[in-house]
Amino acid sequence: MAATIKDIAKKAGVSPATVSRVLSNQTAFYSEKTAKKVKKAAKELGYQRNTAAVELVTQRSKVIAAIVSSTQTNFSDQIIDGIQQVANQNNLNVIILYAGEKDTQMQRKALETVIERSVMGILLIAVDLDPSNEGLLTSANIPYLFLSITLKNRELPFITSDDFQIGYQATHYLIQKGHSRIGLVAADLESVTGHLRLEGYNQAMHDHGLVIHPEWVCDGDFAYEDGVVAMKQYGHNPPVTAVVASSDLAAIGVMNQAQEFGLKIPDDLAVISVDGTKLCQIVRPQITSVTQAFFEMGVRGMNRLINWPAADEKPLYTPIKIVERQSV
Repeated sequence: MAATIKDIAKKAGVSPATVSRVLSNQTAFYSEKTAKKVKKAAKELGYQRNTAAVELVTQRSKVIAAIVSSTQTNFSDQIIDGIQQVANQNNLNVIILYAGEKDTQMQRKALETVIERSVMGILLIAVDLDPSNEGLLTSANIPYLFLSITLKNRELPFITSDDFQIGYQATHYLIQKGHSRIGLVAADLESVTGHLRLEGYNQAMHDHGLVIHPEWVCDGDFAYEDGVVAMKQYGHNPPVTAVVASSDLAAIGVMNQAQEFGLKIPDDLAVISVDGTKLCQIVRPQITSVTQAFFEMGVRGMNRLINWPAADEKPLYTPIKIVERQSV
């Protein structure tokens, strides 16, 4: 089997990104000692240089890598549609890799796979990158951008929705509809995204002088099952009259379990979801949603990579809107 950049990296005791740069004759980011070590390892392993490696330096690559979290929601297809549209318009190709759900090893494997080949740029979709993998990404000398996630490290560029406003506007909308006992379910409160939505929810309740009870907030991982579990915790006689569900799938979980309890949506329980994908229109009753501009995230992400480094690297927030349907 032919030797790979990963084999050379292991033998030389350096990262695959460093090997790629040395073999592509890029002079920055490594010492002469490191270069000699890499070249010696490559020679001993009988490495045959791939012409694709040259593209990494010359920027002639026509490939964009999209690394996708296996998040238990369904919005990534809209982002990929936006990415693919711009790719088609610019004669570019898109490859898709999966990084698992908060799986450090899968994230690293996906990054190493991308770095080994020549790519024009990397888009990370809803990937909450482990800090141990940040160095691998930032040292690869490949333009990158995070989509649909707010990051703790604000030095990393990202495009997403304003999650504080998502929590605030969803809660405010329910209050305007006459509800004062409102729950928040299925958000990962350990993530920046979930924490910001909780802050928005709390602020809206506070601004209207409403009391918040801890048992009204049920965390989770944005999944369908989290909606089911939250509704079971509320029980047959829920303490809330309305719920903000942190994804469309979680909203469906809440609604299905509520109907199992004999409750009617929205007469007995109003539900507003976050995301606003096609699922909101497929189910009955159709779900009122805080709809995110996922397609626009994909388009803007691609345009930033194409215009790199001229593009602004500051965080960008795409618009949100409330779409009224039948669940409130």
